[in-house]
Formats: sequence, structure tokens, C-alpha cells
Amino acid sequence: MPGYYNLKALIKAIRSCKTLADERSLIRKESAAIRTAFKDEDSFSRHNNIAKLLYIHMLGYPAHFGQIECLKLVASPRFSDKRLGYLGIMLLLDENQEVLTLVTNSLKNDMNHSNMYAVGLALCTFANISSEEMSRDLCNEIEKLLGSSNTYIRKKSALCALRVIRKVPELVDHFLDKAKGLLHDRNHGVLLAGVTLVTEMCRLDRGVCDAFRKTVSLLVKHLKALVTTGYSPEHDVNGITDPFLQVKILRLLRVLGSGNAEASEAMNDILAQVATNTDSSKNVGNAILYEAVLTILEIEADSGLRVMAINILGKFLGNRDNNIRYVALNTLNQVAVTENAVQRHRDVVLSCLADGDVSIRRRALELSYALINEQNVKALMRELLSFLEVADNEFKLGLTTQICLAAERYAPDKRWHIDTMLRVLQVAGNHVRDEVMSSFIRLVCHTVELQSYTVSRLFRALQADVSQESLTLVAVWILGEFGDSVLQSSSNGIMTDNSEEISDVEVLDLLEMVIKSPYANSLIRQYTLTALSKFAIRLGEASSPNAANQVERIRDILSKYSESQDLELQQRSVEFEALFTKGDLVNGVLEHMPAPEIRATIMGTVSEKRNVGSTRTDTDSLVDLMGDDTQGPTTETTSSVNAHDLLADIFGGSSDPAPSAVSSKPANPVNDIMSLFGNSDSARSPGQGPGSAVANSADLPSGLLASGSAMPSGTSQQQAGKDAPKEVPTQAKSTLQQYTAYEKNDLKITLTPKVNPSQPGMVQILVRFTATASVTLENVNFQAAVPKTQQLQMLAMSNANVAPGTVESQQMRIIAPPGAQIRLRLRITFQHGSQSIQEQVDFSAFPANLTQGG
Repeated sequence: MPGYYNLKALIKAIRSCKTLADERSLIRKESAAIRTAFKDEDSFSRHNNIAKLLYIHMLGYPAHFGQIECLKLVASPRFSDKRLGYLGIMLLLDENQEVLTLVTNSLKNDMNHSNMYAVGLALCTFANISSEEMSRDLCNEIEKLLGSSNTYIRKKSALCALRVIRKVPELVDHFLDKAKGLLHDRNHGVLLAGVTLVTEMCRLDRGVCDAFRKTVSLLVKHLKALVTTGYSPEHDVNGITDPFLQVKILRLLRVLGSGNAEASEAMNDILAQVATNTDSSKNVGNAILYEAVLTILEIEADSGLRVMAINILGKFLGNRDNNIRYVALNTLNQVAVTENAVQRHRDVVLSCLADGDVSIRRRALELSYALINEQNVKALMRELLSFLEVADNEFKLGLTTQICLAAERYAPDKRWHIDTMLRVLQVAGNHVRDEVMSSFIRLVCHTVELQSYTVSRLFRALQADVSQESLTLVAVWILGEFGDSVLQSSSNGIMTDNSEEISDVEVLDLLEMVIKSPYANSLIRQYTLTALSKFAIRLGEASSPNAANQVERIRDILSKYSESQDLELQQRSVEFEALFTKGDLVNGVLEHMPAPEIRATIMGTVSEKRNVGSTRTDTDSLVDLMGDDTQGPTTETTSSVNAHDLLADIFGGSSDPAPSAVSSKPANPVNDIMSLFGNSDSARSPGQGPGSAVANSADLPSGLLASGSAMPSGTSQQQAGKDAPKEVPTQAKSTLQQYTAYEKNDLKITLTPKVNPSQPGMVQILVRFTATASVTLENVNFQAAVPKTQQLQMLAMSNANVAPGTVESQQMRIIAPPGAQIRLRLRITFQHGSQSIQEQVDFSAFPANLTQGG
């Protein structure tokens, strides 16, 4: 079947197909006809067939067999053939095709063509498909064309130079002089391309910034002309002259002014002029204002200018466009900790919590966390607690965590702290982390003067609602542990702050109601059995007149679960019943637990990936997130390395002595209660939950028991979870020395060691990741190995994506023989744009006396 005569006929035939099968059949036959026609040397036929083939390619059908024919069209002297041939090359080829090497010579010839439009075709094709090899081959041609007298060619060659330096960054030096010349060009198109080229050069090589800082005055002059010029029909967009060029110049000024006071001083006036004279009623004006704000906040601007920038963002919050409000919230969140001026917009930020757009609510919530400080904690907590009552379930877990973190850090007094935590448990008890429960129990244990008050409040809260799991667990635990605090003052009961009497009968009624509640799961029933057993001892300690009756009642409840199908409940019931027959032994086993050790709460990042003060990047803060080791570091070489040689597993063979990262799991502090009866091998139920410890652990929530536990060294970052803790400032800052372990490919990794003099041999290391250019590095993975004589423990990285202006972190702990030199082998992998980078480095720059506490 002969093919259709021209493209118009083919399009008409395809559109007339009634089914997809008809279309496929037609395309298949037409493709066969085109392949046959390619055997002829008729140039007109080739032009027509390539046009049809490109249309077929646009429909998604195979068209790769036309690649060579496109090269033949490019070699034609006719401009129409060249244009179609280059279009075909851009569509059918990419930088990974081997055929691309055949295009290089054609591009070189056409770059030297007498027709400027032919040169433009070659430059346009190069900018779209050039590979690294082609960029090296044609670099000199591009450099020569940058000096062309034709503005059309200069603009296109500047964009080609941009492609070259992205593919081969080491060729930046070839374009330095010509790029400076482009900044003097009066043509807006050339100037726009030139500014874009210079910005990319500065991003790829920070050393180039010094060479271009001399042009700041020239850029300021260009920007001032754009701001003050009258109506220019050629460049006007909604009453603003060339906003695209203004935005590009502002971005370049931001790069040049960052970290340089002299350059920043030269651009302060024009930035103030842009911020005050730009019309914000149109979206194009808001784009310029946003770039001006980013520039002001990043350079060394004076305080008045920075306040003006914050006020512009505050004005954005009142805009009806959700995109503008989102951008403003996101930007304010980045500077909330460093700029006090953000506080004056607190009311507007809080009003965004009621916005209908979930993205706006999420960003406003993050900003609200960052605004909390000692002065406004009460007011902001009221707003956040009100929002917690109506918040979507997806926000509640992170919101409860942030509220409790803020309460722990900024609480004006213990009573307010307890009331806030109680309110969180009442409102969102099904969305509270174990760590929050643990920190609350620690607080109650150490606040003896408020234990009676807390027990009373929890008692009434649990009476009102038993559906909130965390509230139930905490209330039951505290009633079992401190229930005697409401029984000691009176034989009949005690009058609480609300003038309500609580008797031992009421407490038992409540615990019995909890254990029979339809909301009670196995874990709650385990807690309640332990609480009942402990409360029986508390009744005797408080000399309750009804103690004997109530103890008998408790034993009846316990006996009901001695035949439970739940093995854990059955085991506890039998054990506790046996304990009550052991006389004074039961008093020792179920006595008051010692108050847990006060330590920084181990709290993972919330679902929004933020901590309180989420943008804080204190370089001097370091906290031991892995807990304190109660034992000194081991000095013996662990013999159980087995085949798990971490270095061999991760990095392959090496001529160096084989390092290892030995897992050091802390000993279980909880002894099985069955050992009291001579059975030390009795094991817990496999189905036992993380918080369901045995009787003498008093059912502390799992976060409390494990708060000092360290992650085994073999745990991967993925297993460690996304909720890894970020940097949390310590109460007292100390000057800690940073060591640069890696600085390449726009990524800088520093190691900050910290040694406790009382524990020589144990080194805490904070790893910080910084993007040194304005590009986000994605999927960053940091792995480490140490020699076999040392042990390594690692937490997961705070965020696998390192954005410009942020510092991500990761915690490590190394236990080594005192006096041993710390040596690390590091493996770093990450995604830099479209390029995957993998590096391996050896690090041994720590002082030799580091493990001695020096």
C-alpha cells in the first residue's frame, strides 16, 4: 500500500479512524511505506516523509528509524530541510544516543554558517541535546559566538554556554570574560541570558563569585533603570517593565551578596526601592517582591531592610491567592527563629489555621511551632489546643508532639505544664506518641507536690472518657503508682481542689470499669491488672478502713483473668495472685518505683518533618539523643563479630584492617517476675506489646523504658524510620569544634565530636549536612564503619533531602578503648540534579586524645 502523499492527508486519515485498532493499523502501514521511501534519494520525498514521521512520533508510536534521515536533511543546503532535520534530531535523539556523535560535525559547520538563522538552528539543537562529549567538542565554537555582533546569536549562544557548564562544570573558566561582556549588553534578551549564565556559573563554582562581585554596581544600575523607567511597550507586563529580567537580576544579587558585606551594602538602596515601588496588586509585582524579600533575607542587609522584608511577607498572608499565602508561610518559617519581626504577624498566621486549604493549614502549623517562645507560650498553647480539637487526624500526631515539646521547653511552671499535658491527653489521646506519655510520667514522678492534684485530675478525666487510649494508659499507671496520695489525708477520702471527694471504692470502680470497657485492648488490661495489684498495697499503706474488703475485691478481679485466652493477661493474673500469698514479699515487689532519670525527651520529628523552632540550625548545640550509658565503655574487643563485618558488607574488600560496627544492645533492666518463684527462664509472651513490661516494671510506657536505649549499629536508616530526631538545643551551649569530612559536589559534611569527661572512650558525634549551592540534594545516604576494636551506633538522618539554607543532621556514638584513635570510613551517596553521586572517604582528623576525654 503506498503511503499518503503529504502530512495533511495523513492527519485527515488518522482522524477518520473510528477505533484505536484502525489507527494502529493505519500507522503501521504508513510507517512501512515511509521506511520503503527512505531508500530513494529524493530530497522532497524525504522532507515529506520526515514531517509525517514526526507527527507519528508525537502520537506515541515508534519513529526511531528516521534518525539517520534527519541527519541527511540537516546536510541539505535548503533552510527548510535544515529546520525540519534539526527538529527531528531534537525529537528523536537524546544525549544518550550513539548516533549523536554524527551530529557534531553538522552542528559545527552550521555554527559557522553565513545565515544567522541557520546558526540559530544549530545553537538551539545543541542547547537541547548536547552530551558531555559534544559540549567539550563544541565549547570553543560556543565561546566564539558569545562575542558575535548579532544579538540573536549572542542570546542563543549564552544559553548554549549554560548547557555546557552544566554538563562539564570545569569549563566554566572558558566563559568568564565573555559572560562579563554580556552583562554590559543593552538588549534585554541578551542581558537576561547573560544574567542566567552568570548565576549558574556562581552556583557551580563559588570561587567565581569573587570575580563577578565587581559587577554588582552594574547590575544595580540595570535594575534601577527597570524600576524607574516609564512605560515601555516592548517589555511591559501588566504595567511593570520586564519583570523576568528583574527577577533574574535579583537572584544574581542574592548569590553575590550572600556572605559579603561590601556587596550587600551596594545593593541595599535598590532593594529598598524595589520593595517600596513595586505594585503588589498584580501577580507579576508579587513575584518581584518575593524575589526581593528572598534577596534581602539572604544577604548582609541592615535590620530595617530585613523588617521591611518580613512585613512584605506578612502582607502576602492577607492575599486571597492561596499560592501567595503558601509562599509567604513557607518563607517566614525559614526565618522565624532568627527574625523577631515575624512575631508581629502571629495573629495572621494563627488565622491561617482555619483556612480551607490543607496545605495552608500545614504550613501555618509549622510556622506556629517556630514562633513559640517563653513570652508567648501560654497564648500560643491556647490557640494550638483549640486547633487540636478540630484538626484533621493527619495533623494530630505531630501537633500533640509539638505541643508537649513546647510545654516541656517553655513551661512557666510545673502546674501549667501538667494541665497542658492533661488537656492534650483528653482531646487527642488516640494520637499521642509513647514518648509523650513517658515524659508526662517522668514529670509527675518528679513533681511530688502536685501528685495528688494530678491523680485527682486524671481520675475525673478518665471517669468522663475512657475512649482515649493514651489518657487511659497514663491514668491507670498513675492511679496504681500514686493512688495512695488521695487516700492518706482521710480515712474516708480527700477533698480535691474542686471540692470533690475521692474514695478507694470509687478508684476501684473506675479501674474495674476500664478493664471491662469495650475500648480496652490487651495492653490497657495489662496496665489495669498491674494497677489493681499495686493499689491493693497502697490501700494497706494508707491504712484504709476498707482495705481488707477492697483487697479481696481486687483478688476476685484478678482471678477472673487467670483463665483468659490472652496469655499475657493470664500470666499476670496468676503471678499477682501468687504474690498475694507470699506475705511481705508482695510489698517489696509492688512498692513505689524510683523516679525515672530526668533526661532530654527522645522525640522523633513530627509528621510535618519539623521540631519546635523548626528552622533552628544552632551550630553550637549538641544533645545526646541516644541516652547516657550507665556503664563505662568497654575496653575489650568484641569477639562476636561473626560474618557481619560492616565494612566488607557495605564497601567490599579493602587492604585496610577490617573495620566493624559492633551492636551494643543495653541489658534489659526488667527482671522477669517469675524469677521470684525460682523460674528464671520464664519468657514474656511473644505477642506482648512494647509497653507491657512485667509486674515490677509497673507498666511504664515503652518510651520511658527505652529512652536510654541506643540503636544497634547494624540498623539501617530506613529501619530507623522517618521520625529521627533533629538537632535539639541543649540548655547550656558549649563551643564544639567542627571537622570537615567531605566537601564536594555542592555537599558539605561536618563532624562535631563531644566527649563526656566522666565517660572516656565514648564519643558522641553530630553529623551536619549542608548544600553549598542553591540546589536541593536528594536521597542523601550517609554510612560509616569503624575498626573492629570500636563500636558504632547511628540514628537515622533527619531528612534525606538537603535543601539550600537548611542544615540536616545525624547522630552517631562511638565506643572505643580510651586513648584509641577514632578512624572512620564513610560512604556518601546522593542525587545531584540528574546525576547520581557516590563517594567513599577515610576520616581520621579527630585529635588522638579525644577518647581520653581531652
